Amino acid sequence: MIKKIYLTRHGQTDFNKQGIVQGRGVDSDLNEMGRAQAQAFHEAYKHISFDKLYISSLKRTAQSMEGFIAQGLSYEALPELDEISWGIHEGAEVNEEQHAYYFDMISSWQRGETRKAIEGGESPEGLAQRLRAGLSYIMAKDNEPSVLICMHGRAMRLMLATIFNYPISGMDYFLHNNLGLYEITFTGKTFVLDRYNEVSHLRHL
Repeated sequence: MIKKIYLTRHGQTDFNKQGIVQGRGVDSDLNEMGRAQAQAFHEAYKHISFDKLYISSLKRTAQSMEGFIAQGLSYEALPELDEISWGIHEGAEVNEEQHAYYFDMISSWQRGETRKAIEGGESPEGLAQRLRAGLSYIMAKDNEPSVLICMHGRAMRLMLATIFNYPISGMDYFLHNNLGLYEITFTGKTFVLDRYNEVSHLRHL
């Protein structure tokens, strides 16, 4: 089996713009810039004959892919693709104390403490488990050789680490932008990275 995977993050929201923690429990809308990014992404890649679109259960991914959905591309929302849960910090304005806590947590994950979860939230190990389930579901569809996936920043980093067999602690090696593109080929035996966080379609914004 050969499968092409086009993987992108949702467009900008006001929470992104304001630096507010936005996870699985915050179902926010795209802002004006996010809608412009979505339009630019669609314009750049609408010529590709995708067989299926996969989005998370959060509406910012559906809004980001609105152009493809409107043109009739078959799609499915998978909760397995949702963003990590940031627990009690979700939707809260980041003050100095929360900012330090947030970055201390990420540093601990980078040191390999990936079973550690933010208070009331999800650990990278827990997130990885549901992402693997989502990826297995997508990869099992033999009649979908070209798929477009729209998801979320932290979850996308960990999805890429999973695909390329990186340790969970190495997920931050994978950079991302709102509606930047990763293009991946599955050869039947291995995954090959064809494009890394491609953003040329966004440079005019």
